[in-house]
Amino acid sequence: MKYPNFLNTKNNKIYLIAPSFGCTTEPYAARLEKAIDHFKTNGFDVVEGPNIRSSIGYRSASTIDCAKEFMDAYSSLSPLILSVGGGNFECEILDDIDFSLLMTKEPKWFMGYSDNTFLTFTITTMLDVASIYGPCAPEFGQEELDISLKNTLELIRGNKLQFEGYPFFEKESLKDENHPFLGYNYDTKKEIIAIPDSIKMEGRLLGGCIDCLPYLIGTPYDKVSEFIEKYKEDGIIWFLEACDFEPPMLRLAILHMKRAGWFKNAKGFIFGRSLRMDASFLGIDMYNAITGALDDLGLPIIMDADFGHLKPQLPIICGSYAKIEGHNKGNIKIEYILK
Repeated sequence: MKYPNFLNTKNNKIYLIAPSFGCTTEPYAARLEKAIDHFKTNGFDVVEGPNIRSSIGYRSASTIDCAKEFMDAYSSLSPLILSVGGGNFECEILDDIDFSLLMTKEPKWFMGYSDNTFLTFTITTMLDVASIYGPCAPEFGQEELDISLKNTLELIRGNKLQFEGYPFFEKESLKDENHPFLGYNYDTKKEIIAIPDSIKMEGRLLGGCIDCLPYLIGTPYDKVSEFIEKYKEDGIIWFLEACDFEPPMLRLAILHMKRAGWFKNAKGFIFGRSLRMDASFLGIDMYNAITGALDDLGLPIIMDADFGHLKPQLPIICGSYAKIEGHNKGNIKIEYILK
């Protein structure tokens, strides 16, 4: 596994791109500007891609322009490429990305979540380069940065590789176009679900947003079989979270991934908080949707962990080796080992 250089005093550039959503509406546009201010205040230089403040409706720019923006960023000297948002159609730009050319470039960190799975996942599985499943740029557009965001900045500096979950999370956000800079509304106590009750596991992390991943199966961008075979001695810990999927779709997506052979050599699963965590359908909720699809594997499962669409987020280094502890109704700990 190749690990890009962390940001330091010699090279502290953050390259902002919009491979899916562009920040043209509120509160995202204002939060992006505030985030850029925070980055500069924290000692980072910011390079702005051409699409971060543009929109053609459902995407920042054409697939070719979005792919070019990413290719230019990956070919630059910046060690970190940071997405300015999620969206729905990032998968469309993959056909215009030259992965063979990227293999010849100095590895870069790419950070984002949700729709950015199409890049975090393919960078790791196709290029054998670690990526960061973590906050997009506007998340840093708070008046005062949340501790989780400060910890993420310490990760990209290379100063922090051990993380613990946070005691509360935000189920209902209070930020809107009139209050764009509000911090997280910590309205709900966090209690993870662990099966069995106490879990310790080690393995190589792989995953992302489960709304996205099944669309890679059987495509030219599906290199999962090769990846999990290469790292079979480590074993794979899958980290997954859902955005818009209701419980039936979540269950079917997991089943589809399992049938495709993706869970061969798996050692366990971590599920983040789903945006629809309270949803249910005919007796199926998010929890038995997961366990019903995975019970036959007999592997440890942690649910409601601190990543995904309900904040705060632990940044996940996709492709890294990790030691993970989780305790039912307790907390989760992750240590990244860059080997």
